[in-house]
Amino acid sequence: MDRLSPQQRHKNMASIRSKDTKPEMIVRRGLWKRGFRYRLNYKRLPGHPDLVLRKYRTCIFVNGCFWHGHMVDTLSFENSKCCKIPKTNREFWETKIRRNKERDIEEQHQLAAMGWHCLTVWECELKPKKCEQTLESIAYTLNEIYLQDRRVNKNYDDSNESDMYLAAEDGTDYNSKK
Repeated sequence: MDRLSPQQRHKNMASIRSKDTKPEMIVRRGLWKRGFRYRLNYKRLPGHPDLVLRKYRTCIFVNGCFWHGHMVDTLSFENSKCCKIPKTNREFWETKIRRNKERDIEEQHQLAAMGWHCLTVWECELKPKKCEQTLESIAYTLNEIYLQDRRVNKNYDDSNESDMYLAAEDGTDYNSKK
């Protein structure tokens, strides 16, 4: 039984924002402090990612555990430790969360096909105990992506040994032997 009247419940649900949420602001401040620059809610990409780092060809989605069904099995829909499905109107919520999860997967496949990397940060990973570790993990991942995308195989030299090198933005090879 719902403790709130339908009008109160409607008012509560209508006040939930999709932009500038607390978890999103934590990630934004943490990345900015670490020197990463980004665009917000980039409408040119599928799914309008919360943060887009063009230099890293990476999209970051900051998902609420409830709305995106974090750690919820879509077949049984049993509650997880961070996502509790309401008992009232359960069929509606199961359908809604299942569709959100499917849409998230579709959008990430589209972005991957376009050559973008996708990171998903869950609301429960931004709790005070885990927050710094999560932000450091994101920063580490972004730096790894940056290095990986700029790594190119060098042609074999006379001794048939190959090594990896970083190519300049314009493709100039500064490491070649002359």
